[in-house]
Amino acid sequence: MRKIYHLATCDTCQRIIKELNNGEGFDLQNIKVDKMTEEQVAEMAEKAGSYEALFSRRARKYKSMGLKEKTLTEQDYKDLILEEYTFLKRPVIFIDDEIFVGNSKKVVAAAVAKLG
Repeated sequence: MRKIYHLATCDTCQRIIKELNNGEGFDLQNIKVDKMTEEQVAEMAEKAGSYEALFSRRARKYKSMGLKEKTLTEQDYKDLILEEYTFLKRPVIFIDDEIFVGNSKKVVAAAVAKLG
């Protein structure tokens, strides 16, 4: 499976998709328009090791909802990601049986290398 969960309005996501052969051969899912299902998020968490690994603390709502002061559980991370797409660390890239989460240079380089 080759899939990228992204935001079409996110310049960083678009730049990364360009680095990945312009998304050619990938199923692209704009998570703002085409909401993620519970099954999709569960599959991501299984591959990534946890829901927390998928969670973005950079999301504006993280501070505005006072989440910084709370101790969140895996269930909390899952529920927050499902109710608000901005809490997903983006992009999430599946290449065959591997997952690449986020936009750090290291993660993007690993995804590009995986494509060979």
